[in-house]
Amino acid sequence: MGNAVNKHIQTAEKTGVCGLVGMRLDEFPPELQRLAKNLRTLDVSNNKIAVLPKTIGQFGMLKSFTISNNRLETLPEEFFSLKKLETLSLENNRIQRLPPSVDRLTNLKSLSLAGNKVDSFPLALCKLRHLDVLDLARNALTEIPEGVGDLQVIELNLNQNQISNLTDALASCPRLKVLRVEENCLQLSTISPKILGESKVSVLALEGNLFEVKDLRDLEGYEKYMERFTATRKKFD
Repeated sequence: MGNAVNKHIQTAEKTGVCGLVGMRLDEFPPELQRLAKNLRTLDVSNNKIAVLPKTIGQFGMLKSFTISNNRLETLPEEFFSLKKLETLSLENNRIQRLPPSVDRLTNLKSLSLAGNKVDSFPLALCKLRHLDVLDLARNALTEIPEGVGDLQVIELNLNQNQISNLTDALASCPRLKVLRVEENCLQLSTISPKILGESKVSVLALEGNLFEVKDLRDLEGYEKYMERFTATRKKFD
């Protein structure tokens, strides 16, 4: 295994891109430290890594980091000094929450935490001005807090959680256009007229909740939502 890792690292020294996917790694390879100054893209998906070393903070050029399908429960504080990071995929790990210092990832554009154990919405993400896409599907969220109105994302995926109420604050998200809340615990009465009538949301995905989606048309604000939805579809036709 060591030889295989070293071979990838030798290539990455020239390219700035390293993929160590599905190599049965049970730790973050110490050999990667050789790449700390020039690595831009790193993918260590489909391994058994449970801990990231504190030295991860030295990978200052890293723009894309994928560590999906591992065994992470947390991220070290040093990780949040990766100021150039734009894409972070943490899908299918064991993370329960993100620390407030996640707001130091000031260039982050895309974050996936799908398939973890997140049980409270990480409001620190609202401080990330460039975050376009946030995927929190398949977690343990039961509610969306009021402070979410400052979230800058264009797309928010909350599918397959246990959310029972959609806060009006979502209508205040300045750039939110795609809101996915499929397979949750929503009643028709908890769908906010403000999200329908006053937000920028043009794609609202609500299949698999405790009501028939066709009944949305009886709600206040539905016609305004459909105007936005139709305008968006026309752009792609």
